Amino acid sequence: MAENRLFWDIQVTSSDIDVRKIGVSDLWQSLKEGVEDFNAKPSIGLFLVLIYPLFALLVTLVVVSDDLLYLGFPIMAGLTLLGPMISVALFEMSRRRERGLDLNWRSAFAFIHSSAFAPITALSIVMMFLYVSWLFMAEFIYFGTFGATPPESMADFLNQLISTRHGHGLVIYGNGVGFLFACATLAISVVAFPLLLDKPTTSFTAVAVSFRAFATNILVMALWGMIVVALLAFGAVFFLIGLVAVLPILGHATWHLYRKLVVT
Repeated sequence: MAENRLFWDIQVTSSDIDVRKIGVSDLWQSLKEGVEDFNAKPSIGLFLVLIYPLFALLVTLVVVSDDLLYLGFPIMAGLTLLGPMISVALFEMSRRRERGLDLNWRSAFAFIHSSAFAPITALSIVMMFLYVSWLFMAEFIYFGTFGATPPESMADFLNQLISTRHGHGLVIYGNGVGFLFACATLAISVVAFPLLLDKPTTSFTAVAVSFRAFATNILVMALWGMIVVALLAFGAVFFLIGLVAVLPILGHATWHLYRKLVVT
């Protein structure tokens, strides 16, 4: 109980945190520092995210076998909504390297035994809710444009997407709604998860600061979102194997982006 009272007595509030306005050069610098962190301890990054592409491959196989081809892309694209919460251990490794602390497997998960674990868990639940909501909306859009009949095959589905009016509608509406979900995710998480790991605060404060950082740097954040999508797409080209390197680099880079965005 004493530890809990101490945590709440010293917690950082939104008024204690200033947000910087950053530039495009800060994004490239964050990526460079992310690569340096990855090279410093690549085995940890590889281990932490190996389950991510494997999970994506498993989900894809399930989708195909269950004739839910129309949800294949939403499931894969929506996995990026879960990226921030999966990357918390990567943030911890970058934080420790920044402070000159030892890097080891156990330290990557030290936050589990800290006061940060509860708010990180709460925010992770929010991200899971966003992911499920995205899948629900994707299915709703599909039924609204294609009807209740599932595609006969992947070739048939792709042909309808390219050559039919309702296929074009699905692409436009699906990507439009997906863009809104991506913006919401970026606004909520770009600062929130690293801040919760770095400072004693609540999930509400962390999200509020993250929204403020996003709004202050909306064009730069939009570019960051496009960079993330481009790198993830590049990593996914060869059966998602590239994600094993891309994901940890992005995770480390996000920590350094947080350090450039926030002043406490």
